[in-house]
Amino acid sequence: MTETTHLPHVHKIGVTAPLNWLSLGWRDFQRAPGPCLIYGIGLAAISAAIMGVLATTGAFRWFLVLVGGFLLVAPVLAMGAYQAARMLEAGQRPRISDMLFVRSAFRRDLAILGVALFVLFGLWVHAAYLTYGLSTRAVHATTIDFLTFMLTTSDGHNMAMIGSVIGGAIAFLAFSLVVISAPMLLNEESDVFIATITSVRSVAENFLPMLVWAVLIAALTAIGIATAFLGLIVIFPWIGLASWHAYRELTHGHA
Repeated sequence: MTETTHLPHVHKIGVTAPLNWLSLGWRDFQRAPGPCLIYGIGLAAISAAIMGVLATTGAFRWFLVLVGGFLLVAPVLAMGAYQAARMLEAGQRPRISDMLFVRSAFRRDLAILGVALFVLFGLWVHAAYLTYGLSTRAVHATTIDFLTFMLTTSDGHNMAMIGSVIGGAIAFLAFSLVVISAPMLLNEESDVFIATITSVRSVAENFLPMLVWAVLIAALTAIGIATAFLGLIVIFPWIGLASWHAYRELTHGHA
């Protein structure tokens, strides 16, 4: 086995470490606000456009499904933020071109990781269809009808509860696979298998702190979406920058 295929050592961290990652991520954001804001505006605009299409086509009832899907694929979409954090760590000033055209992102290993997340997203969508189909015999053609069913009926409450449990399990599986592997793949000497194994080990060996990190990411993302996606302009690059520090502390012993 060569040196480049050795599994990295995973460091133990405290339960408050995710708060420190957010602090360091915010420091990085303040050091490069221009490119980070442009990056966030692009992501927020795309997200708002997708939701607009759902609303105009009468498919808005799948909003929650797509929000869950966003949480699955967001770590890969944040490659530009990881690159910015890496450059800041090296004393360099990132530009928006550095964040949009990350050379390490155009490689087979990241494509394999993306396919794995796409499969999990497909599983998420099919689980949502199945849960909805088993919960009611009616077809709710409008958003109001669907929300009324979900919020005011016992079948709707059961659907939401079961869907949340199933979706949460799929989301946490995706989180475990990608939380460390995505930023780790900026290192061209890492491959997707070593990166994903390291990511899963990081979660398994620091379960409570990483659960806190997952909850913080979900909560901040929910705030960003609830503000008509405007909050994502800041929140998305901020989380990406913080995720780089999570990777560095877990695999290198410093954030």
